[in-house]
Amino acid sequence: MAPPLLTLKDIHLTFGGTPLLEGAELTAAPGDRICLVGRNGSGKSTLLKIAAGLVTPDRGERFAHPGASIRYLPQEADFNGFDTVRAYVEAGLGPTDDPYSAEYLIGELGLSGDDNPDQLSGGEARRAALARVLVSKPDVLLLDEPTNHLDLTAIEWLEKTLQASRSALLLISHDRRFLETLSRATVWLDRGKTRRLEQGFAAFEDWRDKVLEEEEIERHKLDRKIVREDQWMHGGVTGRRKRNVRRVRELRAMRQEVRDRRFVVGAARLDVAEGNLSGKLVVETSNVSKGYDGREIVSDLNLRVMRGDCLGIVGPNGAGKTTLIKLLIGQLEPDSGTIRHGANLEIVALDQRRDELDPNWTVSDALTGGRGDQVVINGKARHVASYMKDFLFLPEQRLSPIRVLSGGERARLMLARALAKPSNVLVLDEPTNDLDLETLDLLQELLADYPGTLLLVSHDRDFLDRIVTSVLAPTGDGRWTEYAGGYSDMLAQRKGDDLKKAPKQEAAAAARKTSDEASAGSPGAAKAKLSYKEKHALSILPDEIAKLEAEIKTLSTKLADAGLYARDRSGFEKTNARLADVQQQLETAETQWLELEEKRAAIENAG
Repeated sequence: MAPPLLTLKDIHLTFGGTPLLEGAELTAAPGDRICLVGRNGSGKSTLLKIAAGLVTPDRGERFAHPGASIRYLPQEADFNGFDTVRAYVEAGLGPTDDPYSAEYLIGELGLSGDDNPDQLSGGEARRAALARVLVSKPDVLLLDEPTNHLDLTAIEWLEKTLQASRSALLLISHDRRFLETLSRATVWLDRGKTRRLEQGFAAFEDWRDKVLEEEEIERHKLDRKIVREDQWMHGGVTGRRKRNVRRVRELRAMRQEVRDRRFVVGAARLDVAEGNLSGKLVVETSNVSKGYDGREIVSDLNLRVMRGDCLGIVGPNGAGKTTLIKLLIGQLEPDSGTIRHGANLEIVALDQRRDELDPNWTVSDALTGGRGDQVVINGKARHVASYMKDFLFLPEQRLSPIRVLSGGERARLMLARALAKPSNVLVLDEPTNDLDLETLDLLQELLADYPGTLLLVSHDRDFLDRIVTSVLAPTGDGRWTEYAGGYSDMLAQRKGDDLKKAPKQEAAAAARKTSDEASAGSPGAAKAKLSYKEKHALSILPDEIAKLEAEIKTLSTKLADAGLYARDRSGFEKTNARLADVQQQLETAETQWLELEEKRAAIENAG
């Protein structure tokens, strides 16, 4: 067996009087593929920095094999002192490395070597940092969240590159698919200590649950033993004094063990404030196009999103995902085509850049808007400290400024803000960034049960597979294609395709045309047309729908009066009942109009 390239033994580290690492250990040998997992704040990044030699522990040993080259990828790259991307990447070369490899990686990652590193986007900066650590083909690669800010194309390129690499890998990531693909061993950092499983991440969660179950059984055994010893103590210390002294000492030791016990950090409890029910139709686009500086971002988009749909939007950085989202929710007007929105939409958007968080706000201000100490969720007032606890914040963090929060804490705070607002349409732009795996699980469960409509931009393949009902992906020249199912389903449907075929709605139209052609020989087929009653309905339904939407808006405004129920309970109940009735009428009218429009289009195509 080859000697280890890197070893950490009995590592202890304390921050601000709180133990972070208590005897953590880590070993990387040639050929190892290790993923380091644990909750946000458990010390994963700190342990990786100790492995890189950047942080000195309070106690413990770090051993790096003489002559072994070790490269570390931090979460945030430091470009100070470098005028170009090329100079930054070349700084990662060793004395005997081929200088051409820097130029090769810069090209592979779609970068320009002449760019100023300080002017790179988040994705470009991440790719430059990856090029720098990969360029020398080190013996050990320490990667902290390497997929952050990368699009799916870059993630899949990185997977293949690391699979082909001879470097020992030690990586931290929230991307399940990435971990499952690359890891052969798993190190779990939990309550300051490490446990190692000689299997990849795919086996980790079942193993972790078993370990925690066994730990709970042992805890109950210890608690029962303490109760028995307590009963003995209250019976008096008599006879066989030596034995009794020993039992008293053991009881004290057991009590101390309970006091010192570091329990598993609780799971986040995520809940979403639900808005009023939207109409059946959420948004429909007809031949929508949008471009900038002569470049077509969206071209002839025909898309229909219905209530309850979960639409995943994927594509390379710069493909136009944000532009598309803004078109769909009405923040941008199209250059051509029409966009029709449904009634009673309550849209809440989560921006991946977190620009709306003022670093000088306190956590409490961010959740309450600076108004008191209450948060209203689904009509029920909760104290902000109680709501913070659901998202794994400590009560004492209520007055902490946002600027001192970690990336994971900011991500949870943004989620807490978004989910506290009433909504029936959630727009989430990269919600998985900086979230730990357990919080991701809970977010997935929440979104799976969300009764409204979800528009999700994500590069997390596993997250997409678990959540979305369809995927919208770019196919070139500003065209976007919708595929039924998740990300894996999209890949299966695109396999062997030229990626520029008709989207789902056009395929449906083709299917209708085929059906019409098949029945063309039947009696009366050539005379197919709308009846007078259907034509009349098509002409009056748009006005009826507009009137119903206006009445819904008026009724909703009236019900928004917080004092209405106290002043006029009967009037409140009548208004509420009328709103439900009008919403049902609107849904019926919209469904009838959609069916008639489809029939009219089918007849015109057949003609």
